[in-house]
Amino acid sequence: MPEFDLVIRGGSVADGTGGPVRTADVAVRDGLIAEVGRVAGTGTTEIDADGALVTPGLVDIHTHYDGQATWSPELAPSETNGVTTVVMSNCGVGFAPVRPDDHQRLIELMEGVEDIPGTALHEGLPWDWETFPQFLDSLDRRPHRIDVAAQVTHGPLRLFVMGERGAARDPASAEEIAEMGRLAAEAVRAGALGFTTSRTLNHRTSRGEPTPTLTAAREELVGIAEAVGATGMGVFQLITDFPDFSHEFGTLRAMAAVSGRPLSVSVTQHHAKPDEWRDVLAAISDANAEGLVLRGQVATRAIGILLGLQASINPLAQCPSYAAVAGRPAAEQAQLLQDPGLRARLLDEYRAAPRRMTDNLECTFVLTDPPNYEPPASASIAAMAARAGTRADELLYDTLLEEGGTRLLYVPVFNFAHGDLGTVGEMLQHPCTVPGLGDGGAHVGIISDGSFPTTLLAHWGRDRRGPRFPVEWLVRRHTHDTAEAVGLRDRGLLAPGYKADVNVIDFEALTPRAPRMSYDLPAGGKRLLQPATGYVQTIVAGTVVRDRGEPTGAAPGRLVRGAQPAPA
Repeated sequence: MPEFDLVIRGGSVADGTGGPVRTADVAVRDGLIAEVGRVAGTGTTEIDADGALVTPGLVDIHTHYDGQATWSPELAPSETNGVTTVVMSNCGVGFAPVRPDDHQRLIELMEGVEDIPGTALHEGLPWDWETFPQFLDSLDRRPHRIDVAAQVTHGPLRLFVMGERGAARDPASAEEIAEMGRLAAEAVRAGALGFTTSRTLNHRTSRGEPTPTLTAAREELVGIAEAVGATGMGVFQLITDFPDFSHEFGTLRAMAAVSGRPLSVSVTQHHAKPDEWRDVLAAISDANAEGLVLRGQVATRAIGILLGLQASINPLAQCPSYAAVAGRPAAEQAQLLQDPGLRARLLDEYRAAPRRMTDNLECTFVLTDPPNYEPPASASIAAMAARAGTRADELLYDTLLEEGGTRLLYVPVFNFAHGDLGTVGEMLQHPCTVPGLGDGGAHVGIISDGSFPTTLLAHWGRDRRGPRFPVEWLVRRHTHDTAEAVGLRDRGLLAPGYKADVNVIDFEALTPRAPRMSYDLPAGGKRLLQPATGYVQTIVAGTVVRDRGEPTGAAPGRLVRGAQPAPA
């Protein structure tokens, strides 16, 4: 009789501690790691990992599967990139608590902020909840391949308590702040990992209105934080533009101080203010030195917009003559757009249109397969056109028609001010940061950053032309460190008693592939999916959920309710 449910034999184990990679077996029993080392006993299932890298399952703490998790067992692209636990409901947008009359408003908020098709949300969301605890119960009833955790979000909370005044960003009264705090604490006690909010003008509803939380006063945020802190549980996550740096960071400090709970904030390099991120991380360091727990969530590469005929941003869509082909299948569009007369009209209209951030062809690159996420300036559309002796907008036009109209272009808009990823490397090394910001499940027609975890390992551990990092350190960053940041201390390490979430990886083959548009959301909604090669097996609670890139049909994933203690 086998002693274990699963034994992974002879792999190169990076156990999540950051210690040296070593050859070892990993044995699993009852969904937990039972032994790591030379395992004498046999397993009901055995995996030969000779030559493979064996790591804990990756933990992604910044996703937006709030809709998808209610209708699908699949949480892609995260699960196709080695992720075994996702934390969703970031940036203050979600679907609970909610009154029946406000379903449409929350759909508009999610559609606008996170670029998730409203038609898909209308058809997919079951709305079998009103309160946040009921939302968690709804998630709990549904099967998932990987683990999912939720947070209570400020936007729905404000609308639920304040009604139209909340949506209009009116100041909250003391009574309303107390009620928001009560409901946030109720959510945390029911299993929310924490509370999230947004304070950026980049977040707008599908009507173009700013998010309800944009101008929430310090008193409101601190009042909610105090109520959550009284539970002794929970974390805080937010995104902000830092319009008044001193005042805004003071609000973050006040939330962390009054609650005694960890807080994380998105940190990116804005190209117009390329060094402001240093000020943010310096302020975070000072706060930690004074005993607060603040972290910067940072990306593993540039955050980039994808352009294409199928994408949410299509360079030709602003041209009046494009209406003649809009809405047709990509291949049919590509064929029609080859007409010389139509091409000439569209190029004239494109040149006459107002310039947008995504029209900078000196920072627009062809997205190859596999993608190069640190492309040299010589690979830009403008540079390639100059070498070919043609106009850059003409090359842009012709490139959009490639691959039957499915070609995508890449425009890095954050973390690429100096034309490379040196800034990202500095951010990743900072002692007060943690990898995040992949936004899996969101921006489904414009951004495909759910592959950030794969980029962390493959680019920074193997491929980068410049400085790289040891693979064992990179593994720790996206397993132990991310799990600890949100209080999930039961995972992220390969050690006895920890949750048996494991990746078996062909490290030399590990690569994010080019994203492709799929029309498989409810109501035929579109989304970018980005698989990766190199994940030989992905294992959740001791069960293989993906084998050589394909789902096995198993769905051992569970809703994670609240912080989880480390094994004794």
